[in-house]
Amino acid sequence: MIQTKIMDDNLKKAIFNAVTNEPFAQRLGMKLVDLALGYSKVEMTYQPETMDNIYQRAHGGAIYSLIDEAFETSCQTHGTVAVALNVNVSYTSSPEPGTKLTAEAKEITRSKKIAHYDISVTDDKGNLIASAKTIAYRTGKPIPFYG
Repeated sequence: MIQTKIMDDNLKKAIFNAVTNEPFAQRLGMKLVDLALGYSKVEMTYQPETMDNIYQRAHGGAIYSLIDEAFETSCQTHGTVAVALNVNVSYTSSPEPGTKLTAEAKEITRSKKIAHYDISVTDDKGNLIASAKTIAYRTGKPIPFYG
């Protein structure tokens, strides 16, 4: 989707601040690195000591959390609260320990109430780790931590 509007700088700062102060994002070491209308980029380092599953590989929940953070932040870029309706994740490979993972969320379509996003997670070599198709419900309510 081609964006013709520019994201409000104060909203951008508010979302960056919210992620910096979000306990869950802090706990997993997630960092919001880029934000624009309908777009978000979030990074996290895969830390086996806290993110491994029973097979000593990255837990799907850790990767899902990174996807969800990119989804959450990209959905809020229009200045109103949006919540997840559906997240469909396909896991394609497992990252190596210590790898920086990047999730990029891109808005595909948006109406007054519904928005669709494509999200990809890659490692620091550009390998695809997971991809997601997501749907958000746009409440129309103002973001409480903005304004």
